[in-house]
Amino acid sequence: MLDDSGGMCCYSACSDCEFRLPGGGYRMADQSASRPKWIPVYEERKFESMGKEHLSKWSSIIFSDGPAVDKEVFIDKVVNMDFLTPLGGPFVSKSSGSIDDISAAASLFDVLAGDKEKLTKHRMSTQLKNLSEGEQGLTWPSFEKVFNS
Repeated sequence: MLDDSGGMCCYSACSDCEFRLPGGGYRMADQSASRPKWIPVYEERKFESMGKEHLSKWSSIIFSDGPAVDKEVFIDKVVNMDFLTPLGGPFVSKSSGSIDDISAAASLFDVLAGDKEKLTKHRMSTQLKNLSEGEQGLTWPSFEKVFNS
């Protein structure tokens, strides 16, 4: 659910609408796909008026045992996550989606945790927001920049 306003926009093309994109389009309240396309920057989002809620997989899987993880636990949780073939990145089939080399997961921890020994849910959300350059989800191009910089 990429629209943090909870779909409050009336979609009437108001010139001063705070929910419109700079180019004139709209950020839709709920964007769903049959496969994942982005990593949400939020832990959880609820739109009670719409009867919808979403708990990000990273917050429910990586932090299933508490609000903080060290590098070893982070790597273990990431490596053992169920792989789902994503939209928008290079194609990788489910059968090829295992992680044999943990160096990328270790590097991701370093990017997210900075100089800290533990990564908290809050810090992960904050760092994902920074990496996504203000968007509500980290897409493949933004994720790829992390490793190419």
